[in-house]
Amino acid sequence: MESLPIDPHQAKLVLETALLASTEPLAVAQLKRLFDEDLDSDLLRRLLEELRVEWEGRGVELVSVASGWRFQTRPQFQFVVDRLNPQRPPRYSRAVLETLAIIAYRQPVTRGDIEDIRGVSVATTVLKALESRGWIEQIGHREVAGRPALYGTTKQFLDDLALRALSELPPLEDLGTLLDRLPAESPEASTDEDEAETGTGVEEANGDETVVAEQSD
Repeated sequence: MESLPIDPHQAKLVLETALLASTEPLAVAQLKRLFDEDLDSDLLRRLLEELRVEWEGRGVELVSVASGWRFQTRPQFQFVVDRLNPQRPPRYSRAVLETLAIIAYRQPVTRGDIEDIRGVSVATTVLKALESRGWIEQIGHREVAGRPALYGTTKQFLDDLALRALSELPPLEDLGTLLDRLPAESPEASTDEDEAETGTGVEEANGDETVVAEQSD
């Protein structure tokens, strides 16, 4: 295999090619494997940042998310892509939004924690829908009687929101608006029990000073 010289211009072309061809974010460790010679991680990140600046002003942008780096359509030009593949706007039941918000801002939490905050039982379909979307996962068990499962958000959740870490989550009241911008593959879990609920309970999730676990790079 021909050795790839670590020339800044050539290296950025290599990175640009790989990132444009990939359908998933690429981590720094993956990008380093594009080069035969050992490329310093700090230099690689500097090259990526330079590449990001070079793409400013275009309809596509280079961003850093939880799983790595990727090219994506700028939000103001998403309508162009939508015209090629029209999709109906995502619809999220109140139960799904509230459950996701509690997990995101209070994690790790058990199903019982969620029910205590919302004041109603959590339908299994709601948790299954969020797991199916790849937004939440079981990250352990609480060491109490019954060892209930602990839930947390995933890197996929952060990637979908174009975030690098939980610390970048928007104010709670803006989460629903951010989710509405995502493609139509949405968790539409809704039951008769959900539709009958009258309390929101979400505001409590942001008011409590609970430590939020950081996702690792």
